[in-house]
Amino acid sequence: MKFDDIKKLHQKKYRAEFGHFLVEGEHLVLELQKAAAHNPQLQRAELYVTETHARWESPFRTHVISDRQMAQIADTKTPQGIIALVPIPDTPAEASDTGRAVYLHEIQDPGNLGTILRTLAWFGGFRCLLSPGSVDPYNPKVVRASMGAIFHAPLELDVPLASLSDRFTRIACLDMQGEPLHSPDFGACDCYLFGNEARGVPRDQLSALGAQPFTIPGCGAIESLNLAATVNMCAYELSRPGR
Repeated sequence: MKFDDIKKLHQKKYRAEFGHFLVEGEHLVLELQKAAAHNPQLQRAELYVTETHARWESPFRTHVISDRQMAQIADTKTPQGIIALVPIPDTPAEASDTGRAVYLHEIQDPGNLGTILRTLAWFGGFRCLLSPGSVDPYNPKVVRASMGAIFHAPLELDVPLASLSDRFTRIACLDMQGEPLHSPDFGACDCYLFGNEARGVPRDQLSALGAQPFTIPGCGAIESLNLAATVNMCAYELSRPGR
């Protein structure tokens, strides 16, 4: 890819056009290398480094560039001097039928999505489905917030909400009036639906899906929990021994 095209990858339309995204910093590159050992698609990544990282051990084709060029492609104000150009993986063939599904409806906050991916990768056994209109998971802010989990949590993009009833037998959602998470029924679902940070999921669509409501009991002092925190607690509950 031309260097001038790499500079465009901070914009979603160019990530889609060129089929690549950028990964910046030592930690994320190390996570990429770990994932690439088991994912042939990621093995096509290329590394761009300054002289300070010229001896970095990597399985990828490596380009040494100037500090000025690094500043042009970096998203951070103080670049670490190492960036990977990564092909956007195809949806894994097994993503449609393995593990519990976490469906995010029109999620907008990059930090929330990155944190959720980190949680799902930590516990394992989950895949993440994103609705149309959700934040791009290859947005640099999402990638950084995921701390490399984006390489370890299977992703499906642009999954229509209405398609869930055809794919899943039992769908769970969160509601203040639902059953508590420790209910046996919560662990029996195969898809867990979470809505937009401000709007949630429209009631009529939840009804059409036949989603079963569950709640996280609290003291009632505030109205709601942060989306990422909610997913974290649900994933923990589902990962407890005996679930």
